[in-house]
Amino acid sequence: MFVDEARIRVRAGDGGRGCVSFRREAHVPRGGPDGGDGGDGGNIYVVASRSYRTLGDQKYRQHYRAEHGAHGRGKTMHGRRGAELIISVPLGTTIMDADTGELLADLIDDEQRVLVVRGGRGGRGNARFATATRQTPRIAQPGQKGQERLLQLTLKLLADIGLVGLPNAGKSALLCRISAAQSKVAEYPFTTLTPHLGTVEIDSLGSFVVADIPGLIEGAAAGAGLGIRFLRHIERTRLLVHVVDVSDDARDPLDALFVVEGELQAFDPGLLDRPRVIAANKIDLPHGPHLAALSAHCIERGIRLVPISAVTGEGVERLIRYLAAQLKTVHGSQLTVHGSEIADTKSQSSEPSTVNRQRSTL
Repeated sequence: MFVDEARIRVRAGDGGRGCVSFRREAHVPRGGPDGGDGGDGGNIYVVASRSYRTLGDQKYRQHYRAEHGAHGRGKTMHGRRGAELIISVPLGTTIMDADTGELLADLIDDEQRVLVVRGGRGGRGNARFATATRQTPRIAQPGQKGQERLLQLTLKLLADIGLVGLPNAGKSALLCRISAAQSKVAEYPFTTLTPHLGTVEIDSLGSFVVADIPGLIEGAAAGAGLGIRFLRHIERTRLLVHVVDVSDDARDPLDALFVVEGELQAFDPGLLDRPRVIAANKIDLPHGPHLAALSAHCIERGIRLVPISAVTGEGVERLIRYLAAQLKTVHGSQLTVHGSEIADTKSQSSEPSTVNRQRSTL
């Protein structure tokens, strides 16, 4: 089950108390204090790992406690430090203090780690308090309490491209066509209930990750349908692909376009400033004036439109190569591109099967 939110309580280990002890051995007069220090309590770290895909572990285990430090002992034996506790989460997880709302970390790199609570310091034993004027101290410090916090964990998927659109527009079919993702495809709306990721590789030109977001309806930003629960997963994407159904039996494509744009605007106005491509889907079906009307609108607004059929594959190769070219120009893209083959994709008339399907990352 895909889990992208969790709330956990973490408590670091307490420090061990110091020891009050005096050296008592045969033939050693006036041995003096020899109480050892207590060990520090264990810290708790949250670490991002590629091995995890959801916050399922944190959803069902909501309390984490690190080990306490051991107490000091006689003969100046210091207590053992409490073992640190590691909580592994998926890449893209944000960590917030649930009580104060403070953002503690945004984990986007593999093995990136953050200290969320610090263990208490161990108390000093009486050997630490011996002075020239106080040679037999009978005092020692207790260990400090470890920190405790309530954390809100939120997962925002890391993807280069986000697929958005109304329910049943063909987003899942497109993802399955270009990658090895196993998204559910059916003729009824809301077949996709959770986001899916797929990796697309184009021969030696490079690869990128695509996220399929569940369909949006009017009022999604206000909580209708699946609401805004999954819209956060496109906040990190570099480019958006708006999939629009242009078949005769579908909703008016311009109306569909405006609905989704309105929900994106309501959720985050910056999303509409992101590079965007319109994928006019289902051109294998009769589409009458729908495609022409949508094409004229996109030309007027300067938005790139690519007619495709996710079922037959028509136009998909052209779309994928255009997306790869766009990602290459986006600042900070991780796409690895070799040569200049994708620079002149507009002039290609044929569409050889060069898209290799990679196993889905979800």
